[in-house]
Amino acid sequence: MDRWHYLLVLAGCLAITAPLEFFGAGVYRRAWRAAAAILPVAAVFIIWDVVAILAQVWTFNPRYVTGVELLGIMPLEELLFFIVIPLCGLLTYNAVDTILQRVKRKSVHTS
Repeated sequence: MDRWHYLLVLAGCLAITAPLEFFGAGVYRRAWRAAAAILPVAAVFIIWDVVAILAQVWTFNPRYVTGVELLGIMPLEELLFFIVIPLCGLLTYNAVDTILQRVKRKSVHTS
């Protein structure tokens, strides 16, 4: 079970933030915008990560990863991290922004 920890944490992050999709215009419903925001930054950090792995600056404990690696270098979970966590951040930002706009509109109409 240990080898699934990293994936379970990522799945938990997605599960916790999934309901936030229903606030505002949504993130998943505008996937191209999410991809445009996430992928360029993810690419930079993935390259950075690969360099650090190859330089042995950091490693991954095989006990906590599935063993699926990209090009025999980076665990699949690490790649997913650079997509899942920013996606959760976008979901959170979108929901908070939508709620704040609604509160602001409501306070303008009641004052």
